[in-house]
Amino acid sequence: MSNTPTTAPQRKLWQRALLMLLMAVAFQLTATLLCVLAVVQFALALVNAPSTRLSHFGRSLGQYLRQIADFVGFATEEVPFPFSDWP
Repeated sequence: MSNTPTTAPQRKLWQRALLMLLMAVAFQLTATLLCVLAVVQFALALVNAPSTRLSHFGRSLGQYLRQIADFVGFATEEVPFPFSDWP
């Protein structure tokens, strides 16, 4: 019995490797953006109050990072954004 979810049709291994490489780059860019967002939110907190819009965006970035980690770690076959909807 296989532990791999069957939510999407199985891709060839080389296609998945290319998608995993692309998602690893997306992960790095998103993690950097999240760090910048954290610094901006901290600066806003010092001046007045953190932005709720930026808080929601930060939460969606975190969910996106989770989706990438699940895909790269073979926990799911569903490829994250831009191949599916933004979280």
